[in-house]
Amino acid sequence: MQKTLKSKVVFEGVGLHSGAPVRMVVHPASAEYGIWFKRTDVLAGDNFVAARWDQVDRTPLCTKLRNDAGMTVSTVEHVMAALSGCGIYNALIELNGPEVPILDGSSAEFVAGFLAAGIRDLSEPSRLLRILKPVEVRDGLAMARLDPAPGFELRFHIDFVDSAIGDQSKRLSMANGTFVRELCDSRTFCRQSDVDAMHAQGLALGGTYDNAVVVDGARVLSPGGFRHPDEAVRHKMLDAVGDLALAGAPIFGRYTGERAGHTMTNTLLRALFADPSSYVVETCSRAMAARLPGSGLHRTDLRLVA
Repeated sequence: MQKTLKSKVVFEGVGLHSGAPVRMVVHPASAEYGIWFKRTDVLAGDNFVAARWDQVDRTPLCTKLRNDAGMTVSTVEHVMAALSGCGIYNALIELNGPEVPILDGSSAEFVAGFLAAGIRDLSEPSRLLRILKPVEVRDGLAMARLDPAPGFELRFHIDFVDSAIGDQSKRLSMANGTFVRELCDSRTFCRQSDVDAMHAQGLALGGTYDNAVVVDGARVLSPGGFRHPDEAVRHKMLDAVGDLALAGAPIFGRYTGERAGHTMTNTLLRALFADPSSYVVETCSRAMAARLPGSGLHRTDLRLVA
């Protein structure tokens, strides 16, 4: 069945790029509601923004949504990944600012909040997007692709000149809590030179060594280093889960990313929906649901993100 939260969850922090304090409240919603953001700091005009692929205002540093009235919500990828990873596709997210709080730079605090609140079934069956044939987009050395698969699978490869990251690849089947176990605590990362460039443009003003892993050549500048030896590629996979969640339903297929980022994943979704023969929307059976990210999660899984 479709799922939502049992009760609201509150998160407080700062925006990664704005540096401004923000309070975010994630509310339960009814079946067929989908995921919507509401800017509570804006009292005039249309302050609702749909969490949908065709509302993405394509920017390279984060996933930014914009409605037809020009209202925006930025850096939605980590909370969207947490919702998708917990199987939640119905929620209202209220924000008193233009950007989702960065928290520790991963999805772990969002997941912990959702599992603590509890997840409940709704009255309508879930639907999924089954990939019927390959869909691929490229930009230079970067590539993103969707293929048919018996569930939701991820493959990702990155290659950075900084030896602290270097060449990393990972493959995962996302069933049975894999997102919570393997990906949700992996933090955003960047090079020190990128930080300097972003600061010069008035960006990443809320970034610290506590909410991002910063590297410089062979050195990891953030205290404590990486949480996983391959945390960088794990975070890229986390971002892909969040960006793919903007399809509006779980994906039954394999996503492959080669040096891909937010813009390329959104380009891939646009290519998918531009070709109706590449997918079909199906009612999700119990057997299908067992192969999706939110399967088998319970409050006891809080230990995985404690």
